[in-house]
Amino acid sequence: MELIRGLHNLRDKHKGCVATIGNFDGVHLGHQQVLAQVLRKGKELGLPAVVIIFEPQPREFFSGNQAPPRLTRFDEKVRLLKANGVDRVLCLTFNERLRTMSADQFVDELLLKGLAVRHFVVGDDFRFGCDRSGDYNMLRQSGERYGFSVVNTETFDVDGERVSSTRIRAALQSNDLLLAERLLGRPYRVTGRIMHGQQLGRTIGVPTANVRMHRFHCPLNGVYAVTVTGKNLSAQGVANVGMRPTVNGKQPVLEAHLFDLDSDLYGQLLSVEFKAFIRPEKKFEGLEKLKQQIEIDIQQVRNYFLTGAL
Repeated sequence: MELIRGLHNLRDKHKGCVATIGNFDGVHLGHQQVLAQVLRKGKELGLPAVVIIFEPQPREFFSGNQAPPRLTRFDEKVRLLKANGVDRVLCLTFNERLRTMSADQFVDELLLKGLAVRHFVVGDDFRFGCDRSGDYNMLRQSGERYGFSVVNTETFDVDGERVSSTRIRAALQSNDLLLAERLLGRPYRVTGRIMHGQQLGRTIGVPTANVRMHRFHCPLNGVYAVTVTGKNLSAQGVANVGMRPTVNGKQPVLEAHLFDLDSDLYGQLLSVEFKAFIRPEKKFEGLEKLKQQIEIDIQQVRNYFLTGAL
């Protein structure tokens, strides 16, 4: 799969495709249905399947830290799109220039000159261009004028309700991991490289692997039973996601204590899969109280992996 960063990196070889556009946060079952729709048409026309995404996501551009937490980091999203068979991902930088681009410019610069789209799959509620002036009907009219077809995305329902990133985010924030898994089509996980932390875990006899979060804010918060996988690694453990209030944390951190493992994981790319919610994050009166609670958490999680029950 080819990742193209920005309109300015499009070349003649990228012209002629079947495309779709959106945030694709989570690459959930609804997204997978759209991708299958794009891939089918691409195969029919003998054209590559292209997914257009934004970085940052538009709501992050407009709302900053007040934007909803993401389900997936950028690199994880790209890996999931690749796993679903996409040929190319075009990542557009959502900046002031893109925000002020008119709907006509959007069609001309991106769909016509940039990609020469032959078939465009998009939700009928999709809005684009400055002040969200472009819509599905405008795209249909442009397609009729310039020779590309435009169709609706196919919706995917679970329990009679549309699958969406918003619905999955709500499930995770209420710690309904089973519902989130049903909507995603896989267990919820966070992937990242292990970074050096403050080494506080080691000082209380509970070393942790800290997953680098960068600007990513996980929709989960609290203590969880997890499985962790990576290159030549598969382990069970207990993870905390949050601000670490006992030690006056300033940024959200995902840190996992892995059972029966004593090896250097720094720099490794690990995937943390959340299996069960244990308790909310809380502030303790000192490290000794925190250590006592962690020991209780560890025993509870070990029992969970032995019995399948909390």
